[in-house]
This record gives sequence, structure tokens and C-alpha cells, in this order.
Amino acid sequence: MWELPMLTDPNLTGVELPSIELLQKFDVPAPRYTSYPTADRFNKDFTAADYEEALKTRETNKPLSLYVHIPFCNDICFYCGCNKQVTRDHSKSAEYLDVLDQEIALVREKISGTTAVSQLHFGGGSPTFLNNDEIERVMQLITSRFPLEQGGEFSIEVDPRTCPPDKVRTLAKVGLNRMSCGVQDFNPEVQKAVNRIQPFEMTKETMEAAREAGFHSINMDLIYGLPKQTRKSFEKTLDQVLELSPDRIALYHYAHLPHHFPPQRRILDADLPSTVEKVHIMMDAITRLTQNGYRYIGMDHFAKVTDELAIAQQEGKLQRNFQGYSTRPDCDMVALGVSAISNVHHCYACNPRELPAYYEAIRAGRLATNRGYKLSAEDQLRHAVIMTIMCQFKVVKAEIEERFGINFDQTFAYELRKLQNYQKVGFVELTPEEIVVSPKGKIFVRAVAMQFDRYLRESDRAGGYSKIA
Repeated sequence: MWELPMLTDPNLTGVELPSIELLQKFDVPAPRYTSYPTADRFNKDFTAADYEEALKTRETNKPLSLYVHIPFCNDICFYCGCNKQVTRDHSKSAEYLDVLDQEIALVREKISGTTAVSQLHFGGGSPTFLNNDEIERVMQLITSRFPLEQGGEFSIEVDPRTCPPDKVRTLAKVGLNRMSCGVQDFNPEVQKAVNRIQPFEMTKETMEAAREAGFHSINMDLIYGLPKQTRKSFEKTLDQVLELSPDRIALYHYAHLPHHFPPQRRILDADLPSTVEKVHIMMDAITRLTQNGYRYIGMDHFAKVTDELAIAQQEGKLQRNFQGYSTRPDCDMVALGVSAISNVHHCYACNPRELPAYYEAIRAGRLATNRGYKLSAEDQLRHAVIMTIMCQFKVVKAEIEERFGINFDQTFAYELRKLQNYQKVGFVELTPEEIVVSPKGKIFVRAVAMQFDRYLRESDRAGGYSKIA
């Protein structure tokens, strides 16, 4: 039988390892819940006019967050499922920024309430595909319409292969103060198998430049389950990660779905680690990180125990959105660019995934929204419960009852019965006052939250999501 490693105090690390038998039994496909309802529920009945109405009627003083999608990459990483355009032609990014300028102006014209931005995030693709002049331009396009709030969080996803120290200094100069470094794995054989050659020294140089430039926080993205990856090889990667000492770490599970993501067809099934090996890698990583000063925040995220993300969770102030976990109060998120998803005034609004359709709409002077979703009163209730579980690992029934005017036990009688299976194995504690996810159950928080997903109860779509481990 597999012997599980011992963790330090779960009150400090935030997690306790379950047995391999429980892991295998409860390792089910489950949504990541960056939204509720999940994006596969969004539909074309929601139009650009609906999004315009949401922008106009948003709460006047609600904090504002901006997300900007930059879809371009120099090279293709075989594991990647992001919406991207692989090119080295900067005439394409110049054209994109021209259209983005028009979209920013359109949104600014239609939005009501505060326009000061407390949170800004650049995602992709690879936002650092942009050269220094383009970075300065896109920030000027944004800040001329949406000023950055003093003390806000302004972040960017960075590919160290396209972000040497001079570009890091440019990022800092234009006001960005947080970065997320894509790494995945430092092992050369794994990097070759996924077509992402990125020497350790290159990542180190980018991170050191960020600290010298005054970046407040550096996150590092890792992936387990990649081709050629072994328990021993990933142990070496973890040594190197701990040497670089990022403030936060995201440890994602690689979902091999070549029928959904064509680049993954270049990955050989025979090169993938076995299920048992993959679980070993995950458990080893959790053990190493939590024994070296990182707290388990939830799902696949870790933060140093002194980091404000860990502190926010302990204080019950953690939030979750399309960019993951956040310390910021619940914001209206306006998303810009191709495939971007906004969340404004109880509505989700999606831009097209294809550049031609996005360009056509914006150049015609209209919002590009081509699908979305308006939350019903029940959706808002279930959204609150699910996000509270995902962020705080517990639900205080009286707080939900007061906020929504319901009797929790009556409204969620079905869900509470389903959760009894999780209570029997010690993953949750059900009391008259609370639902509490135990340290042993935190790895399965997605499955616990999923019990409150009305749409999954009424369909068979759960099989389309990635498994928990």
C-alpha cells in the first residue's frame, strides 16, 4: 500500500492528505468554478444589447476590474488549451491593438458608475508577446479611459522566453506590479516533449528583474501530468522552484484532451505518466510546498503563509473569478479582447473566440458580445454558496439565509443529503449551523461545491470536466 507523506500542522498548511483509496474513489470530473453557472451554460440568447444594459445599470460604487486578452504567442506549447494565435508577425498585434482601442472606447461610453480600476489583469496567449512600445501603448489606451486606483493590483501573465529584464522594467514603468510566470516544469526532457524550451536561468533572470523593479508579488505556474514527467524529475523541479521562492504557486493538473485541443495531438499517450505516478507527483508537491512555508489556498493554489492571499483566506475575505483567487472585494469585471468574458451586474458576456468575428463587431461600432448568461435569483443564491465553499471551505447557513431570505436546510435538502457521503469519509462536517470542508477534504473542494450545481444535477455534462487529481 502506498504510504502517504506526513504534512505539517493542517491549521498552518491548510490541507491534509487523504488516503489513496479515498482519492481514487472521489476523483471525479468537476468544474473549476471560476464562474457559476459555468461557461458551458452560456448561450446566444444573451446579446450585446443585454451586456450594454448590464454596463448601464451596474451598481454605481462597485469596484471595477479589467481583464485584457492578448491572444498571440511566438511558439505553440503542445499542452496548451488557451485561445491563442501563434505568429511572430507584429503587424498582427498592431492591428489587434487598433481594434482593442475601439473596444475600450465603446465600453467607456456605455459604462456607468466608477471607472477607476482596482484590479487589472493581462492574460493570453502570451501578453509579453507585445514589444516594449506596444506595452506602453496598450497601457495608455486603458489608463486614458480607466484610471488605475492607488494601491490596486495590476498583473500580467509572463512568458520568460519573451520577457527579458528590459521588458520587465517596461512593465513596471507603465504601472504593473504583479506577474505570473509560466514555467510548467524545469526538466529539459519534459520541456522538449511539450515544445517549451525554457532554461532555469532564464526564468531566474526574469524573476530577479521583477523583484529589482519593485513587483509586489510573483506567481509561478506549474503543471503535473505532462509527458516524460516522473516523480523523481518533478522533485528536482520543486527544488528549483523553492530556490526561486515565488510568492504564490499554481499547480495545475494536465488534462489530456486531444479531441478538444489539437496541439495536444503531438503528445504521445505513451509518454504520459500513469495515473498512480501522477498522483504521487501531486502529493509530493503538496507535501514539499506546505513543508516549506506555503499554505494550501484551494484546488491547485498555494501562497506563502505571509502572503496577503493566505491572510485573506484566514480572514474570510478571499474571492474567486475568471483569473482565479483574489484578495479584492467582489468586483464588476469588464473583459476586453477576443474570447474575453465579462461579469457585470449578475451577467456574463462573452466576446467571440475568432479574431475575424471580434474585429467585425468592434469595427462596426458595436459591442462584440455573441453569447452570455443572465443569472436568475436562484443562480445568484447558488453562486454565493459555491463560491463561499471554494474560497472559505465553509458555509455559515445563517449568513446565506439573511442575505437571500431563505431557509437553508429546506432549500438545499437534496444537496445536504448528497453531502452525507462526504461526511461519512471525513471530508465535510455538517452541523445545524455550518457546512465545513475538513483539511482532508480540501483537495476535493470542487466535488463538494459541485453538489450545489443545479445544472449538473439536471444533465450528464460532468464528464466533460477535468478530474480533480
